[in-house]
Amino acid sequence: MKFDDDAELDNSQVEDRRGISGGKVAAGGGVLGVIGLLVALVLGVDADDVGLSGDSVTDAAPAKAVEKSDCRTGADANTKDDCRITAVVNSLQNFWDSELDGYTPAKTVYFTGTVPTACGKGSSDDGPFYCPGDNKVYLDLTFFEELRTEYGASGGPFAQSYVVAHEYGHHVQNLLGTMDEADDDEGADSDSVKLELQADCYAGVWAKHATTTPQKSTGRPLISKLSRADINEGLDAAAAIGDDRLQKQYEGKVTPETWTHGSSAQRQKWFSTGYKTGDMDQCDTFGTR
Repeated sequence: MKFDDDAELDNSQVEDRRGISGGKVAAGGGVLGVIGLLVALVLGVDADDVGLSGDSVTDAAPAKAVEKSDCRTGADANTKDDCRITAVVNSLQNFWDSELDGYTPAKTVYFTGTVPTACGKGSSDDGPFYCPGDNKVYLDLTFFEELRTEYGASGGPFAQSYVVAHEYGHHVQNLLGTMDEADDDEGADSDSVKLELQADCYAGVWAKHATTTPQKSTGRPLISKLSRADINEGLDAAAAIGDDRLQKQYEGKVTPETWTHGSSAQRQKWFSTGYKTGDMDQCDTFGTR
């Protein structure tokens, strides 16, 4: 995965709350207790759904933008983790702005520990998540190391990009009203699973067009190279956080009736569907059993 060295990064699309206390996290349950929280929120569920609710979003210090001096160009994205994520966010926004009529940008918030959101208090333990209440993606960058060491993914730049792209898939769903229409349920054929698989598919659609979507400031794609090996990193990450694999790892058995995100094979299938077709209309997980 390579970025155009001369691309200009838009740091206004990212807020940096790392090191800013977000207060206490409300006690939450979930279908699998602590692991249930991880499964429920990894790659995007409203934090209210697992009880991270009720605290004001005004009790933390103001966020600061990622320093422009640190992340200015695609060359910075090729050498620094923070800047790479910023560049991925920029690329995602460029694509969805060109793809979706009426698209409104969504900021990504870097944080550590806990963070106040319009969906309640978020925690690093929850994994990355999207909050429809404030249209923001929340991300503790240490999750990417956990994705490799705790979940067994091979890791790599595009594994990280897939995670971010999935969260922006939820933003697209929110803009389209899909989130509002979906039931808050569980199970292999539930709306919750279909939402997550559709977000995987949308991530694949972006990946298909990532090297051809021009950046407005330069007229060239921000991402200049995406290899088959990169796509395989994304597929590997998708498999690592499938419900069946997580349940087997932490419970020793697979219980499809409590799935919220879909199996490893399903997640890989729908990301691949998006990537192969490049067409968001092919991401109709709600019309496919």
